[in-house]
Amino acid sequence: MLRFATAGSVDDGKSTLIGRLLYDTKSIFTDQLDAVERTSRARGDEYVNLALLTDGLRAEREQGITIDVAYRYFATPRRKFVIADTPGHIQYTRNMVTGASTANLAIVLVDARKGLLEQSRRHAFLVSLLGVPHIVVAINKMDLVDWDPAVYERLREEFTVFAAKLEVSDVTVIPISALNGDNIVSRSDASPWYDGPSLLHHLENVHVASDRNLIDVRFPVQYVVRPQSLRYPDYRGYAGTVAGGVLKPGDDVMVLPSGLTTRIAAIETAHGPVDEAFAPMSVTVRLEDDLDVSRGDMICRVHNAPAVTQDIEAMVCWMTDRPLHPGAKVLVKHTTRTARAVARELRYRLDVNSLHRDEGSHELRLNDIGRVRFRTTQPLFADEYRRNRSTGGFILVDETSNATVAAGMIVSTA
Repeated sequence: MLRFATAGSVDDGKSTLIGRLLYDTKSIFTDQLDAVERTSRARGDEYVNLALLTDGLRAEREQGITIDVAYRYFATPRRKFVIADTPGHIQYTRNMVTGASTANLAIVLVDARKGLLEQSRRHAFLVSLLGVPHIVVAINKMDLVDWDPAVYERLREEFTVFAAKLEVSDVTVIPISALNGDNIVSRSDASPWYDGPSLLHHLENVHVASDRNLIDVRFPVQYVVRPQSLRYPDYRGYAGTVAGGVLKPGDDVMVLPSGLTTRIAAIETAHGPVDEAFAPMSVTVRLEDDLDVSRGDMICRVHNAPAVTQDIEAMVCWMTDRPLHPGAKVLVKHTTRTARAVARELRYRLDVNSLHRDEGSHELRLNDIGRVRFRTTQPLFADEYRRNRSTGGFILVDETSNATVAAGMIVSTA
């Protein structure tokens, strides 16, 4: 499965691109297409507006922009896909962060007429901050510049220079016309000078299995399985999702926070026992010894454990109207562990447009991103986000309203 998100400036054609992908891969029902055709006629559009397949909110259709994150699913014979159509406007940065946080790949759209805008740069930076390993730069509306190869080369070079400042290892640039379907599912005759893949061909073949951390074993315990039945009188298993590494029966492991060691007796799934488990499999692990293990604990290697710390420093995207000030108290939800925390220090607020660090800032407002130091009441078992997105990411929750107020990416556990 490939999860990918769209990013880019307002009106660059993100929703149209997704609508075109769904339409050309025969992934929408006839009644859905009929509804879009009726709405397009009612709006006075001279064509079938495929963007309406994802822009479902009334406010989105009235304004012609994306506000919320829209998830769509489709499949080809080679792969299954989960699409997150994220908004481009700066006002909805938090929505964009939410949609891209679980993505394997991001498609950054650029209008061939307007070039690389401030919002396009901001979204490319956010994608790199969120650790998305693959980026596709889709230069859209090439039909409006007569498929001029000079425009494509200029924008490709401009983005390549900008991406050199970011932590992005894989960048692919594709010229497209989302409205007409050129270079979306198959190569177009309109661009004989382009010798790269179509967008769908690249999505089907991009290699994502090696993006997972298969070295550091991380298994946060989510639930203790005790059937208490006559058939399984002494059964005790620990259920959860593998967050990193490879687990096998017979492996020596350690349980945090106790530090006690044991061996894996068996690994089971809903379909029976398995010989190994790796991210992101959901499994039940049975241990050879009866140890005190509960929700929030973590199983790892004896000589390769995450940091056990109550002090974390993280890049935080603030998602609520009430600002974050030093001294604020919140709940931290990290893997399966929840702890109270206090924001001890705001190192700086980051201007995502210029990448300037405002070290004189004393608060984070809605949609702001900054580096914050937290102290927790209980130790967390954490890695740096760039090493493991599962054990390096967390959310902050308001204690009184129980609303999610921020997403965080751990930079340091010292």
